Amino acid sequence: MKHTYFLLLFLFLLIITNASAQEDYVLLPENFVLHKGDKLNLHLITANQFNLTNELKYEASKTAKFSIQNGKKEIDLLTAAKDSASPIISMPLESEGLHTIHMVRKSITDDIESDDFIKLLEDEGYTQYAEKAKNGSKDSFREKYTWYLKSLVEAEKNSPNGFEKPLNDEFEIVLKDNPYKGNYGDDIIAQVRLRGKPAVNVVVMSYIRTLSGTNIFAQKLSTDKEGQIYFKLSREGIYLLRALYTEPSKDKGADYETWMASYTFGFTSSNEMPNTYKEFGFGNKH
Repeated sequence: MKHTYFLLLFLFLLIITNASAQEDYVLLPENFVLHKGDKLNLHLITANQFNLTNELKYEASKTAKFSIQNGKKEIDLLTAAKDSASPIISMPLESEGLHTIHMVRKSITDDIESDDFIKLLEDEGYTQYAEKAKNGSKDSFREKYTWYLKSLVEAEKNSPNGFEKPLNDEFEIVLKDNPYKGNYGDDIIAQVRLRGKPAVNVVVMSYIRTLSGTNIFAQKLSTDKEGQIYFKLSREGIYLLRALYTEPSKDKGADYETWMASYTFGFTSSNEMPNTYKEFGFGNKH
């Protein structure tokens, strides 16, 4: 069994990519692979173009859903999490197998300058909306957006336990293959779903942070007619999948509505991995 320890408070460094300027919300467990009974310490960060912008405390007023699932067992973390806590949750994992951590942030409506919004649309492949915005006279757009976050951790065994099943979010990323059971070079399939159906031609950014903590590799993918993307376990490290979908809003209080999803998991082909912050270039903080 792999004993993989990722002790991270601050993950993201500068990378060169054409990712959107939209600020991303990401769930980051300190440990992606644990033993039964080990404590799961979970952090919530924001990142911009894969650069860390902030680590957030738990905000009950901004959280619509928060849970951890292991097979048919689901624990509602909305009541377990303490407001202003950082890590946002700290709890022992009492069950073996894969655990899906799931969070939905409450929708927010905000103004975004026209040039920034046009760039966002172009980066995400929504050229038809970008052209419409360019031809208009608006200085800013009112955008309503919602974040859907997932993270997959392993405790003792990498048995599936239903991790591949959709959680019926309005917009979500679903892993079809178990990365903790994979080997170096194996193919992984993920699906993006919108309102319960495959989301076609959606841009998905795939990032890998290597175990040395010094390199981040980015890949821009696009979903096929089944809403699926295909990528390889090409490097040991921390993986982040991030997708965004935008359409004109049916809500009179916004011009456009955007749904965003992020998914984190870890991969290693070895039996041991670094367990200190120093390995990731942040100094020995523990």
